[in-house]
Amino acid sequence: MKKIVLDTYQDVCCAAADIYAAQLKTKPNSVLGLATGSTPIGLYEELARRYEAKEIDFSKARSFNLDEYYPIEKSHQQSYDYFMHDNFFSKVNLSKHDIPNGEAKDAIAECKRYDEEIAAAGGIDLMLLGIGHNGHIGFNEPSVSYSMGTYLTELTESSITANARFFGKNEVQPTRALTMGIGEIFRSRQIVLIISGEGKAPIAKKLLEGVIHTDVPACFLLLHPNTTVFLDKAAASLC
Repeated sequence: MKKIVLDTYQDVCCAAADIYAAQLKTKPNSVLGLATGSTPIGLYEELARRYEAKEIDFSKARSFNLDEYYPIEKSHQQSYDYFMHDNFFSKVNLSKHDIPNGEAKDAIAECKRYDEEIAAAGGIDLMLLGIGHNGHIGFNEPSVSYSMGTYLTELTESSITANARFFGKNEVQPTRALTMGIGEIFRSRQIVLIISGEGKAPIAKKLLEGVIHTDVPACFLLLHPNTTVFLDKAAASLC
C-alpha cells in the first residue's frame, strides 16, 4: 500500500485525477470502479473539468459502481444511481455505466447479474474507494466474514446514522444495500483510496498501522499489490 499525504482535499482530488487520466491514456477502454458519498465529489468535479478541457476522454471506457441502497427507486434523490448521474455521468462522455439495481425484485438474481457483467467486461482496472468511519469500503461492514461477490447486506447502525442526514424526517431510510464484496474489490488491478477530513483521522490511523483488523474491512487493502491511499493533512493528522 502506497501512502501519499497532500495539503488539501483539492490536492488529493487532483492527484487522484492524474491516475485516472494516465489509466485512460494507457487503456482507453478501461473498466472503472466508482464510488459515491461526499468523498469522491471533488474528484468527479476535477474529472469533469478535464473532460471539458479535452484533457481526458471516457468514450471507450465503462464503469461499475460499488453499491446501491436496497430497495430504492432510481429516481430517489438519495439513490446512488441518481447521485452518479447528477455528479458525474451527466458531465462526461461515459455512456456505458452500471450500478446495482435498487429496484430489482430479486436481490440475489441482481447480485449474480452484476458479477457476471463485471466478469464479462474483463474485471475492474481501476477502483475508486472511500472509507467509512467504521472502516467499511463499499457497504462491506465490520464483520467476522466477507463475501467474494456482490451481495445483499444489512447496514450497521453507525452507517445508518452517518447517512441519516441525507434523508428527510418523513422518509423511510433503507437499512440494506447491494454491494460488491471484498473479493470483487480485491480483484481490481489498481485501487485508489481517498481519505479526507479530520473526522476520518482515527480510522486512517488504524488502517495505516499496518495491522489486519478483521473488524475493519479496509484493512484487507494492505494485502493488495497495487493500492494508493491519498490523504489530506487533516485525515493524516494522527498517522
